[in-house]
Amino acid sequence: MNKHILIVDDEAEIRDLLAQYLGSAGFRTTTAATPAEAFAVVHRDPPHLVISDLQLEESDGLAMLEKIRVLLPGVPLVLLTGVLFDQEVVDRTLSQKISCYIEKTAPLSRVLSEVRRLTSAP
Repeated sequence: MNKHILIVDDEAEIRDLLAQYLGSAGFRTTTAATPAEAFAVVHRDPPHLVISDLQLEESDGLAMLEKIRVLLPGVPLVLLTGVLFDQEVVDRTLSQKISCYIEKTAPLSRVLSEVRRLTSAP
């Protein structure tokens, strides 16, 4: 069975790019533009991993991920954002809330590598 990845971003281009790239690598992907759509997916078809932008139109992506962590405690959460954080902030604060932080400027191969690592997929 292919691992299910939920991608949450208010930018359709980002959602589509990630879904196509991860899909071509053998993952099953579902996309959501809003936290409400993301929660509907979580309840209907729980993912094995969630990738979310930090700044969503309707909400704070980090707050949404914290709520998802309560619903799916063992599921890895990846924050993919254009907001740059100091490594100390990531280590001290974000690492307690998310599994991985990736800058949107990172190559897609890095995203794939982290997804594989976090889902233990080959």
